[in-house]
Amino acid sequence: MRRRPLPLVLAAATTLALAACAPQEESTDAASGSGGSAATGACTPDELDTLEPGTLTVATDQPAYEPWVVDDTPENGEGFESAVAYAVAEQLGYAEDDVTWTRVPFTAAIQPGPRPFDFDINQFSITEERRQAVDFSSPYYTVSQAVITTAGSAADGATSLDDLRGLRLGAQVATTSLDVLTEVIAPETEPVVFNTNDDAKLALQNGQVDAIVVDLPTAFYITSAELDNGVIVGQLEDSGEGGDQFGLLLAKDSPLTDCVSQAVDALREDGTLADLEQQWLSDVADAPVLS
Repeated sequence: MRRRPLPLVLAAATTLALAACAPQEESTDAASGSGGSAATGACTPDELDTLEPGTLTVATDQPAYEPWVVDDTPENGEGFESAVAYAVAEQLGYAEDDVTWTRVPFTAAIQPGPRPFDFDINQFSITEERRQAVDFSSPYYTVSQAVITTAGSAADGATSLDDLRGLRLGAQVATTSLDVLTEVIAPETEPVVFNTNDDAKLALQNGQVDAIVVDLPTAFYITSAELDNGVIVGQLEDSGEGGDQFGLLLAKDSPLTDCVSQAVDALREDGTLADLEQQWLSDVADAPVLS
């Protein structure tokens, strides 16, 4: 999700303690340079330099959408990203009561500067451009992008990218969805850019755009639960080099980056991430591929 100059903006605004923090190969590839991250020392609540001693402060956006967070209440541990956050916390040795949540807008979290959280979980794609301003953990999920519309629209029935290029298409600002729309679909007219997916969804429902681009799990949720006569046109085979990988976002050179990455890696290796994906994202069935 690389940030770019935008032509048009509509609408208003996972109990195991890790013994060491030496980064593993996968974490090194996915996380930011982490020059200021701890390379030695125990990854335990007593040793981790968190915002508040003994507490892990986790951020997400507001509202936070299903299937990532249920009922816009990350504290309940329900939804894929809420469950992943608590699994990471447990892996680091934090009890549930030692986790506190705060809300930070998506675009604010990826900007340089101080941050009121230890890590943020909000479908942040790991990109080289963002690594200039923030750190990332190793990836906890890989996702495709998808095109959605409403029944009877000009995009309904499209089977290829060529079928979409002459239509009015939109996506949320500063997201991989917008990058894929611009670079992969490459519409003939400038894409319509929205502040939030809620704004994009409303414009779609009102016929202001023919289709919008969102990640695939979000596409299934929106079309089944939020849109009248919602339709998934298809998923995009090319969603960026290596796929679109989500990572936990931390401050640039955070002393927590290596420990958080090792926690994510441990959850991947012991099958926890796969189990959570099955639990919360199992409705994400195969969608037709647009090429």
